[in-house]
Amino acid sequence: MADKFAIITGASTGIGFELASLAAQDGYDILVVANEPLIDAAADDFKQFGTEVRSVEADLSTLEGVDALLAATNGRQIDVLCANAGKGLGHGFLDQSVDDWRRVIDTNITGTLYLLHKVLPAMVARNDGKVLVTGSIAGYIPGSFQAVYNSSKSFIDYFTDAIRNELKEADGVTITTLKPGPVDTEFFASADMLDTSVGQSESKSDPAKVARDGWEAMKKGEASIFSGLKTKIQGVLANVTPASVLAEQHRSMAEPGSGKE
Repeated sequence: MADKFAIITGASTGIGFELASLAAQDGYDILVVANEPLIDAAADDFKQFGTEVRSVEADLSTLEGVDALLAATNGRQIDVLCANAGKGLGHGFLDQSVDDWRRVIDTNITGTLYLLHKVLPAMVARNDGKVLVTGSIAGYIPGSFQAVYNSSKSFIDYFTDAIRNELKEADGVTITTLKPGPVDTEFFASADMLDTSVGQSESKSDPAKVARDGWEAMKKGEASIFSGLKTKIQGVLANVTPASVLAEQHRSMAEPGSGKE
């Protein structure tokens, strides 16, 4: 058993898988979670790095799912939390079912906040711990045809800014927000966006690089990081570009059928 322990959510694929690999390589025992059976196969892969690996299949859009994850720690001190689980959703808002858009909100916002609310008090009490939360550049852009998702990431981006300030006196506890642009993961398939311009783009970021950017920033205690120069430029420009222009630009990327010639 290692002397340090990390939880990584959404770890079956994509950024979360890469974060879990980095944690294990850095000598952390890890507890990984996702809402699909593939998490067990992913856990077997992480064991190659020689630390203790446990996996749990849980739906983090529910309070019960978060409770099941925390119960799986068996009371062990959490030194690092990578709150990476997220859910995408494409198409126009009026074309989405209530169940679908609620799941995005419950996964990206409610489940994430509940997990932080449960984990942070112990870190603050001992004045030690690191948290990495996966936000997005999408949180800076009015997301036409991705409105609920982008708005949920806007919530996360600014929520982490707020609680970082609230907890500034606990200087041994750091909260880092990872803000990637489009990443080459299963996100676009699960969000039903494969026929969009952004879904078909070949310029999406490598999840391994995005994860490393976030992991290194977290280790340094940085407040946030835009993964990649292009994403950083987008973040800067978003602050000076009218919302109507940003929404129209996003429409050209995310509108169903926009990827077809």
